[in-house]
Amino acid sequence: MTGCDRTGANACEPADKNSDSFIFTARQVSTYMKTTTTWVSDHHFNSQQEGQVISMDGNLKNGMSPKALLLSGVAGCSGVDVVDILQKMRVPFSQLEIIAEVDQTDEHPRVFKDISITYRLDFVPADEEKVRKAIDLSLEKYCGVAAMLRKNSPIVYTLERI
Repeated sequence: MTGCDRTGANACEPADKNSDSFIFTARQVSTYMKTTTTWVSDHHFNSQQEGQVISMDGNLKNGMSPKALLLSGVAGCSGVDVVDILQKMRVPFSQLEIIAEVDQTDEHPRVFKDISITYRLDFVPADEEKVRKAIDLSLEKYCGVAAMLRKNSPIVYTLERI
């Protein structure tokens, strides 16, 4: 089965209405990725990818911590998938909020323990199974960030209708 890419550059459509398979409808994106991270001062760094810049700060004065960005990465990655899949399933929604939480180990290196993700969407109750299917497909099949993190940290989710 072919999935949607994480950048949203590829649209995906169901292979048929009763299938969990999706097909690409746009160009595939390269698998190569490069970032350049530059020290600014103290624990503040700027990281750049293709002209986009994000600040990181271990002291939380000038940006998010690197680990918080990683946690945000799994939320954003999964969010892209969920939006693409729900749109292709023709499930209407106008709000989506993803809250990712994690505890870290006490000893160094302090790594993530269990990751808990809450998906908050406005959907009609009749579409709940489709929403859950979209989240499951994202976390178990398409989201590369979730796949990488899952090798060390179990990922669980809850769904809230807003």
